[in-house]
Amino acid sequence: MSFRSTILQLPLILFGLTVAVQPRVRAAEHTTDSLDKVQRSLADETAVLIDVREQDEWDAGHLQDATLVPLSSLPEQIDSGKIKQQLPSDKVIYCHCRSGGRVLRAADLLKAQGYDVRPLKTGYQGLLQAGFEPAPAE
Repeated sequence: MSFRSTILQLPLILFGLTVAVQPRVRAAEHTTDSLDKVQRSLADETAVLIDVREQDEWDAGHLQDATLVPLSSLPEQIDSGKIKQQLPSDKVIYCHCRSGGRVLRAADLLKAQGYDVRPLKTGYQGLLQAGFEPAPAE
């Protein structure tokens, strides 16, 4: 092999090595659990439901069985250790938002803490339509 061909192949080799040694980080995906399974898990207390929307969205309406954990404050809650007091480590954590986007970011953060997180693709309005109970108006 000539010096020139070696020089031309070097960037490809370096790129291949870089890709090969990168840690494999798998981004969260929406759960495949059915909404019926979610409701059963909540009823038998093997799971909890968190709402990662913001306070103003929560105030406008939320699900009876949900706990508010806004995505915007989640990194701080993790850093301070407060999340460990708020969420059980021995139960499935289902999370929802308005339309299914924020839950993926929240799931990545919580999975890094060791939680079994299952983000719901169905948003708040869809969960109401599926029979999840709204919290009484305050």
